[in-house]
Amino acid sequence: MTGKDRSGICMRLSAAAILSLAFLGTALSQQARGRAPQAAGGRPGGGPHQHFDGRFSNNHYYYDRGYSVHRPPRGSVGELHGRDGGRYWYHGGDWYRRQGGAWVVWTAPYGVFVPWLPPYYTTVWWNGIPYYYANDTYYAWDDDRNGYEVVAPPKGFDQAATTQAPASNQLFVYPKNGQSPERQADDRYECHRWAVGQTGFDPTMPGGGVAAADAVQKRNDYFRADASCLEGRGYTVR
Repeated sequence: MTGKDRSGICMRLSAAAILSLAFLGTALSQQARGRAPQAAGGRPGGGPHQHFDGRFSNNHYYYDRGYSVHRPPRGSVGELHGRDGGRYWYHGGDWYRRQGGAWVVWTAPYGVFVPWLPPYYTTVWWNGIPYYYANDTYYAWDDDRNGYEVVAPPKGFDQAATTQAPASNQLFVYPKNGQSPERQADDRYECHRWAVGQTGFDPTMPGGGVAAADAVQKRNDYFRADASCLEGRGYTVR
């Protein structure tokens, strides 16, 4: 075989290799189309058609509303029916609505129940009640349905919600003077009623029965008043 022949063979092999790589690249591109871009650790993050949600320190990426995919991701929960008549699928905090031959990323429909929360949810407290947040969506647990309902945030949520869990609404009271159980029960009730009258806060009522903006301060005032009353009646309070 001459050098010219060997050169021609090498050129043909190189061309074939380039065509194979081009075909493989096209196939991989088609296969990946409609999937979430992946960041380090396999978590979706920072790719095309995604946005970053930093609210309540959620700190995760989700698909943009209006972006469409060929099919919902594997493991999606569906078919869920919204109050608007739409057919929805749910996966990882993203919601998809069936539109013609595609699935379009959509706003979560209020009133729909899901069996589990998004993997990167944030617990947000409002007046002692936990809500679960991810991707501009709020979920609340429903015992009767044994699931999480997509809900609208309560009025005043933005001003009063916090990611810090509320302190316990319980005082630990120990009798110092040998008070009987009956006497202890009477003292606890009378001091509770006195503290409510002094502060306007009642821990037996939702939100303490006060405006959300005043709840934290009023709660602290109530427990100080209750403890002071009990200590004056011969108890150790912690």
